[in-house]
Amino acid sequence: MNSIFLPLVIGAPQIILIVVIVLLLFGGRKIPELMRGLGSGIKEFKDASKDDDDKDKKIPEENK
Repeated sequence: MNSIFLPLVIGAPQIILIVVIVLLLFGGRKIPELMRGLGSGIKEFKDASKDDDDKDKKIPEENK
């Protein structure tokens, strides 16, 4: 593995540290709300990109 990308490797200790920091910053009660918001944002992004792909398919080839 290239040594440039070595700091970008995320293992179990890094994930545990991230989870602990998030718990300390937001608390246990706020996390489900954050995850719900993140999930709905991802869903909206996927729907928007899917709609964009559908529009591209409807345009006749001669107008592209």
